[in-house]
Amino acid sequence: MAKVVTFGEIMVRLAAPEYLKLIQTNAFEISYAGAEANVAVSLAHYGIQTDYITCLPNNPIAERCIMELRGHNVGVSHIIRNGKRMGILYLENGSNTRPSKVYYDRENSSFATIQQNSFNWDDILHDANWFHWTGITPALSENAASECLKAIRTANRLGITVSCDINYRDNLWKYGKTAQEIMPDMVAGSDIILGNEEDCEKVFGIKPLNFNAEHTQGNIDQNTFIDVCDQMMKIFPRCKKVAITLRGAINANHNTWGGVLYNGNKLLKSKRYNITDIVDRVGSGDSFMGGLIFGIMHYGNDEKALEFAVAASCLKHTIKGDFNWSSIEDVNNLIKGDVSGRVKR
Repeated sequence: MAKVVTFGEIMVRLAAPEYLKLIQTNAFEISYAGAEANVAVSLAHYGIQTDYITCLPNNPIAERCIMELRGHNVGVSHIIRNGKRMGILYLENGSNTRPSKVYYDRENSSFATIQQNSFNWDDILHDANWFHWTGITPALSENAASECLKAIRTANRLGITVSCDINYRDNLWKYGKTAQEIMPDMVAGSDIILGNEEDCEKVFGIKPLNFNAEHTQGNIDQNTFIDVCDQMMKIFPRCKKVAITLRGAINANHNTWGGVLYNGNKLLKSKRYNITDIVDRVGSGDSFMGGLIFGIMHYGNDEKALEFAVAASCLKHTIKGDFNWSSIEDVNNLIKGDVSGRVKR
């Protein structure tokens, strides 16, 4: 059976109920959130064996988190226990003209204070087919970056496919190194790269010509991005595919959504979805990545893989929390256009 390993930090997610602002609420909806954990959960719901690697404190909050991951059939046997606290993500859901806001409290978390050589990557990856990481992990601390790079190089040596989501977050890089210094060596070991036009520009200086996302009003010409993908593959020759998610933000509750996948020969363009009445868009990029990994592994067809990824992440916008609970059947029904809303029996 195929096995995917992901590595990164998972946080406690505290969301203000409904559309309350954080300064209004007297209670929080508690769940868990983390880009790499989100990918693992998506894949587990598609029947893929997963192993999520992280560092958590030894306390009841972390124990509850592990129980949650186990409940989604995510492997947790290599999680180490150290440090004093989990990071926290505070979420304020936007509405119409008021955008959603995310606030982090993750400094000195167990994962951020991880020690070098905390993991035996040969042991962890010996039976894996795929390793996934994101640009959030090396942003959190120098040791986290070092461990992630070791994992990538071990996977390269073992012939394991490596995927990355650039996922650039400027406000996380606080330990004296920049993404521009750290990320290129890591991305160079990746076979599949996910990003968007902002990630590619801010980290690698690559941008599409004559494009401004603020002026799209939800209408994005997908051909705009072939130049970005081509430049990425020239800089990182190991890379076999580059994917870019395309979001047109009309307002907080109404987005357009799609994606492109470049395989070095052809730019594949997905169906475009018009998403209204968004429930929760946080984690949608991770659900795209989970869908893309599944699609590449399961279909062996880039076009089908892209359509599965886009449909899966479209459905994530309808689900509260960071995790995508959608099944293969749910995704395939959307691809086929079965959105009648009738009761399923």
